Amino acid sequence: MSRLLDAGLMRELDALRRRLEIHARSGRAGEQLSRRRGGAAEFYEHRPYVAGDDLRRIDWAAYARSGAPVLKVFRAEEDVVARMLCDVSASMKLGHPSKLSAARRVCAAIGYMALASSERAQLLVAAGGALRCEAPRRGRASMPALLKSLDSIEASGTTALAASIGKVLARCRRPGMLAIVSDFFDPGPVLHSLSRAAKAGHDVVLVQVLAAQDVAPDHDGDWALEDIETGAIVEMTLDAAALDAYRRRLVSLYETLGHWARRHAGSYVRVMTDEPLVDAIRRIVARSVDG
Repeated sequence: MSRLLDAGLMRELDALRRRLEIHARSGRAGEQLSRRRGGAAEFYEHRPYVAGDDLRRIDWAAYARSGAPVLKVFRAEEDVVARMLCDVSASMKLGHPSKLSAARRVCAAIGYMALASSERAQLLVAAGGALRCEAPRRGRASMPALLKSLDSIEASGTTALAASIGKVLARCRRPGMLAIVSDFFDPGPVLHSLSRAAKAGHDVVLVQVLAAQDVAPDHDGDWALEDIETGAIVEMTLDAAALDAYRRRLVSLYETLGHWARRHAGSYVRVMTDEPLVDAIRRIVARSVDG
């Protein structure tokens, strides 16, 4: 289908998608039972079957009468929407393969699982505090359009993840899954924005994408380092003490994100650009909090 999803991975995703639960609901009539409403479901209408919809939801009696497959929709049920907020700041260029390449594949996998389960998927692109907000898609047939959008994004500019999350909350009032795919190398008030998202009812999934050079820098000696996002030059001596201090700060970032996820019933998964993607997706589906 795409260089982002090969046939083997899609087979794995088809098995995993049945275990993917989204703990927030959007508030529109759809296929998933609401966890915010009580009472029995009341039949509302039929809608045409879309390729990729769950066959168990087809009204077979209506199909026998009309010859056209349709799905039952109930008033007490609500659409599920899986939103993927992809960080495309310049730091995502780094790595072999790049962090952006891995982020694209994570978003594609989450989107595939949602669309193949008759849920909605929406791609949101964060760059320098701006937000590109695509229309939600539904059904397996819309997967090629999602993959085309993911293939088109490029990494550039500065990081302002907190501002982008704020724009998501302003644009996407009905809660759903909010998977934030980023390296989280952002000095801004990201935790505050994440807490606002959780308070608004979003099911927050933190996916931190890292390259090998992020985790284990191999530099030593005197360097003039250029900030890939701002162009600022910083002169420093990278000795054992400096590298040890960097690693401690990185571990502190892991702990901060993991603590936030535990406290707010979210999940936190770290993805290395050179690891098999399916391992990370299994942890996302299992709602892991990586240590």
